[in-house]
Amino acid sequence: MSTIPNHSRILELARRVLRIEADAVARLGERLDGEFVRAVELILACHGRVIVSGIGKSGHIARKIAATMASTGTPAYFVHAAEAVHGDLGMITHDDVLIALSNSGENDELLTIVPLVKRQGGRLIAITGNPASSLAREADVHLDAGVAEEACPLNLAPTASTTAALALGDALAVALLDARGFGSEDFARSHPGGMLGRKLLTHVADVMRPAPEVPLVAEKTSIPEALVAISRGGLGMTAVHDDSGRISGIFTDGDLRRAIERHGDLRQIAVATAMTRAPRVIEAGRLAVEAVEMMEQHRINQLLVVTADGSLLGALNMHDLFRAKVV
Repeated sequence: MSTIPNHSRILELARRVLRIEADAVARLGERLDGEFVRAVELILACHGRVIVSGIGKSGHIARKIAATMASTGTPAYFVHAAEAVHGDLGMITHDDVLIALSNSGENDELLTIVPLVKRQGGRLIAITGNPASSLAREADVHLDAGVAEEACPLNLAPTASTTAALALGDALAVALLDARGFGSEDFARSHPGGMLGRKLLTHVADVMRPAPEVPLVAEKTSIPEALVAISRGGLGMTAVHDDSGRISGIFTDGDLRRAIERHGDLRQIAVATAMTRAPRVIEAGRLAVEAVEMMEQHRINQLLVVTADGSLLGALNMHDLFRAKVV
């Protein structure tokens, strides 16, 4: 039978859940000690991989911890504890470190595989809510993820305890990331298919129009002739060079509008009179996202790409960056 929801009770319960889980995570920080440091050192000294295992809700958290570690410089993968006792234990070697998650610390499947892992030389980090549990006693390092209560009104469903375990796993991953000197480019290499990867791996050279495709006129060129070059180039601008062949300016649609306001009849006006001198430029080796930031900061839509000595290599506009999905 359906009932009319009590809006006040819904919000009250939601706030209670968030408060309990926030308190549980905050108390973890107060309990961190040398055991956490030992766990980090154990993983850093590992010559194999980190295997994270659990069952039930702890298994879901273990899978997330493994994924976070793998994407932040610590080779790791998830092994389901129930599958491990039926053959997947062969995936674990003596060079590996096993992180076992169980709130009670008494999970039968984990307690079955732990002695076998240790017998072949593997090391064990246990994350439990019970420091006196069998799993905690077997561990080389035990991390206490205990909580005062679950956020479930019945104090039964794993809620605060799984949040605490996940937060502790994130703390491990971040501490390891920092210890390894893992940077943003390393992170991007682990995420080449996403937006972050494109932003951190795409360089100006990857998206720019090469120099032969960039309109280029001399300073003495008339504005009507420059407009023809702009139309052919499809970039909304033309680069301008001086008598020595060096880039001296850029002439854009905006420069054209300003020139009309100042001069009216442009048929006899040289482009040098109306161009923007010392235009914004960027080098090909810079990240494409830096080009975006430069365009947004200076409110421009085009950039010339130059060498260190100022020679023209190419150009790009905001549409090029949209097509590359950098923006």
